[in-house]
Amino acid sequence: MRDAIGIFDSGIGGLTVLREILDELPDEHTIYLGDTARVPYGTRSPETVVRYSLQAARFLAEKQVKLLVVACHTSSAVGLTALRTAYPEDRLRVMGVIEPSVKEALRITRTRRVGIIGTDATIRSEAYTHALKQLDPGVQVFTKACPLLVPIAEEGWEDSDVAALVADRYLRGFRELGIDTLILGCTHYPMLRDTIARTLGQEIRLVDAGAATAREVRDLLKQEGRLRLAAAGGGARRDVEHLFYVTDAHERFVKVGSRFLGRDLAGVITVEL
Repeated sequence: MRDAIGIFDSGIGGLTVLREILDELPDEHTIYLGDTARVPYGTRSPETVVRYSLQAARFLAEKQVKLLVVACHTSSAVGLTALRTAYPEDRLRVMGVIEPSVKEALRITRTRRVGIIGTDATIRSEAYTHALKQLDPGVQVFTKACPLLVPIAEEGWEDSDVAALVADRYLRGFRELGIDTLILGCTHYPMLRDTIARTLGQEIRLVDAGAATAREVRDLLKQEGRLRLAAAGGGARRDVEHLFYVTDAHERFVKVGSRFLGRDLAGVITVEL
């Protein structure tokens, strides 16, 4: 499908990014690829993450997408440079989720004390820290890997006592550090937004990478004159298509993914990369 926005993630979590893109740009075609056969990327070596990311990008590039969104925070942290080298801007625009999140965090922080939570690989890469410091050298950055939040979100336990206990164990230190902004540096974490907010308190603002990325996608396509026009009369277009591909576990993707996306998933296709 030509002229679509391509989105890839290591699995199900990137559907939270797609959800925000669909809300922000309801007239755009989308193609989503979840590499469910090799999830999670967050525990892989950098070399492996780069290899997997390039394979996913190649699959979507062959679909002639007009923009590639790297929804996976680990791929954005570790593989974005390799992806942009393989696909220069004049061939395919490649957008990660880190840059939009960082811009949003710096826009809303008042104390310039920003926290980041993510997978082990994302936190180890220090990609968020480097991006924040590049835009504001004086910002103070505090990070924490929170791997157990991923299976909690996938099990649908985001509002459970288990989620509250795990979130408190991971996040209690942030309250003492005096941050006023926390970046949710994993696609699963928006599913736990309410639990995280209750743990940290209302004074700490949360940055959802999906929402920030969707706005960046809108602005970029508008600037380049590549937005699909809305239907005449202002109603929703009827010709919009959304395609979904996975590399394994089709049934689980449909079951869990429908909750992440906030709508039913249909017509999911299993492919090999």
